[in-house]
Amino acid sequence: MAAITAERTELAEVFAGLTPRQWDAPSLCAGWRVREVLAHTTMPFRMGGGAFGWELLRSGGRFNRMADRVARRDATRMPAEALLAALRDNVAHPWSPPGGGLGGALSHEVIHGLDSTVALGLDRRVPTDRLMLVLGSMQPRNVRYFGTDLTGIQLRATDVDWSHGAGEPLRGLAQDLLLVVCGRLLPPGHLSGGPAARFTAR
Repeated sequence: MAAITAERTELAEVFAGLTPRQWDAPSLCAGWRVREVLAHTTMPFRMGGGAFGWELLRSGGRFNRMADRVARRDATRMPAEALLAALRDNVAHPWSPPGGGLGGALSHEVIHGLDSTVALGLDRRVPTDRLMLVLGSMQPRNVRYFGTDLTGIQLRATDVDWSHGAGEPLRGLAQDLLLVVCGRLLPPGHLSGGPAARFTAR
């Protein structure tokens, strides 16, 4: 919980310094701007169980469809200041994803924070202790969830002692490799090795 609170607190400071143009810049989440990402990560703080169930029902029981629709709606309705306040006021909120526990909550904050900071080209490194908590909890089902094909590829971090899989090396910062696992396409220059082009935005 201390790691989650610290990550949210630091991200709130990052978002507080963004310009209007940066709020509307594309994130690494396909189809979402930075403001949609923050609308998504603060949704659990702003939506009670009844409202969540209703929105899920409206989306045919499909969570990803519901999350996308609600993020777009809330990002349109709420100004940047309100989204930022929703994060700042809830840095110690006890929410965790169903079945994911606090590890899942930390992963949620770290990954979506990177969706914004990496896309914006901000030089923010997730503290190593938090990042290793996320990487250490990664299971094969996490990779399957994102549908990322890592067959024949070994992810090899250049900044910490961490690797995943076997095969042709794909090198990068550990936080960038976490984004690869999550199916994100990274800006040029973040990855190296033979498979790099497959995971780099064009």
